[in-house]
Amino acid sequence: MNSQALVIVDMLYDFIDGSLACANAENAVKETLRFIDSKTAGQEGDASEILDTFPILFVRDHHPSDHSSFSTNGGIWPEHCVAGTHGGEIHEDLLPYVNEELVFDKGRDRAVEQYSGFEGSNSAGQSLGEVLGLLDATEIYVCGIATEYCVRNTCEDLHKAGFRVKLLKDCLAYVDRQGHEDALKAMQEEGIGICACQ
Repeated sequence: MNSQALVIVDMLYDFIDGSLACANAENAVKETLRFIDSKTAGQEGDASEILDTFPILFVRDHHPSDHSSFSTNGGIWPEHCVAGTHGGEIHEDLLPYVNEELVFDKGRDRAVEQYSGFEGSNSAGQSLGEVLGLLDATEIYVCGIATEYCVRNTCEDLHKAGFRVKLLKDCLAYVDRQGHEDALKAMQEEGIGICACQ
């Protein structure tokens, strides 16, 4: 049984060094890897065996090229995370921890803007909440990009669904520093735990 799990939100190249590059992104990836190492220290075996005892789930923006959120289509964002492009791929340093059954794609419908990982689904059509339930996970660590948008929405939905949420403040990237700070404060007031990686 796994009482803990890690949800990594949108650690994708367009948010790291691409069309929507966010502040602190490279450092957030590095700190996330350090956190994974700290949680799995002393465990024998490869990444897939580690995932058996500490599941790692990925939320991924996965847009069609004509998505309504893009500025070219009247939306507020530059084109980003188009399915099948480098910008939509998970950072290569995290790939050893990717299990395709634990990747949840959101934003696939061109007409719908989706910030929360709860709105995505995996290749089997299951939701994030559904799979966390199947894993018997109750305490969920969260990290990713960007604090003010997809991270916050995912944390809030996890919290509403009854999970104990621990947001890793060192493992976050953001669009705007003040927006990041405001989002952290709001989430803490909502009962979401804000913690350091160590």
